[in-house]
Amino acid sequence: MDMAFVGGSTASAQQGLITHTPVWDQVEARIRAEGTYAPSFYLYLVIAGLIGAVGIVTNSQILIVAAMVVGPEYGAIVSIALGLYRGNHPRIRQGLRALLVGFLLAIAVTFLFSVIIRWFGFESEAFRRGIRPVSELIDTPNFFSFAVAGLAGIVGVVSLTEAKTSALLGVFISVTTIPAAADIAVSVAFGNGAEAWGSLVQLLVNIAVLIVVGTATLRCQRAIWRRVTARDG
Repeated sequence: MDMAFVGGSTASAQQGLITHTPVWDQVEARIRAEGTYAPSFYLYLVIAGLIGAVGIVTNSQILIVAAMVVGPEYGAIVSIALGLYRGNHPRIRQGLRALLVGFLLAIAVTFLFSVIIRWFGFESEAFRRGIRPVSELIDTPNFFSFAVAGLAGIVGVVSLTEAKTSALLGVFISVTTIPAAADIAVSVAFGNGAEAWGSLVQLLVNIAVLIVVGTATLRCQRAIWRRVTARDG
């Protein structure tokens, strides 16, 4: 085998790896941009909650996915993770406040919407008879809730680091945050306290795991890329 060819291939591979090294200033700028909380942030959360409520009372998984895509909460979550990584307490407080206010607002508006649905009997016949597969999937947190949230947290940070939009979209439709908030509102409106509690646990578990895993992933990525660039630089 031609050693020059092997050497050239190795050099090319190293060069290719270096070209994929994240520009961390740009990465953090993207995350900071995600962590801005204009009025539209809260509007999107409310609309996502309303779409989620319709998905729950009609047993429509498609509408639940749509609500996940509309919800902007992951921007706040990853911004909090960056704040924890950087020790930036104002960023952490702003993100937590945005999530708290945003989800409370979404739950309140969705609750009123759900009361109207119940009052006029707009819910599906199956939902009225207690056949609620979508709601049961949301309000029953288990091991898989932790597992999926953890995996999504890793993918979310890596996709932001490498500007992979398609992968980030996958994160939006894999974590049960907006659907859980919507199910809290629907369950309370329809007098199902146990289901509301289960959905609250699901919401808090997903947010907590996403923040913790996101922070750890940021730290690991920085350490790995530092080692790669030091070795190949």
